[in-house]
Amino acid sequence: MIKNKTMNQRFGWVLFMAYLAMLVYFMFFAESFGRDPAQHGYAYNLELFKEIKRFYQYRHQLGMKAFLLNVAGNMVAFMPCGFFLPIIINKAEKWYNTILFCFGLSLCIETIQLVFRVGSFDVDDLLLNTLGGALGDGFYYIIQILRIRRRQRAKEKI
Repeated sequence: MIKNKTMNQRFGWVLFMAYLAMLVYFMFFAESFGRDPAQHGYAYNLELFKEIKRFYQYRHQLGMKAFLLNVAGNMVAFMPCGFFLPIIINKAEKWYNTILFCFGLSLCIETIQLVFRVGSFDVDDLLLNTLGGALGDGFYYIIQILRIRRRQRAKEKI
């Protein structure tokens, strides 16, 4: 998995594994995020934008923190995934492969939450997580463009 990789790819693997460990903790075990193993029923939402709309509609009662945690938090949680994938996996250099992987990872997490009744399966989370992965991928490409420009300027000075 890691052999014949550059130093940046190896470091990327280490950071990606640390990210996945933190993601698993927050998605399945963090009680502060409503992960209650004693939950008895299945919790799910199959209507797109239902929970986003509900959080926005009741943001004054729930508080802006709850709204941002749900909407922005889901995107921010998957931005590292979209950022690190092109670094560690060559096929993920194509943006659509990164987005598909982020969607697949999010679908796995949501399905596990449903099956083990820890959290809830929410299609809004699938959308927001995938969007977060796409934003992370976008940041990766912006950084690559900046790196290339910096190298070109350094060559011009020589």
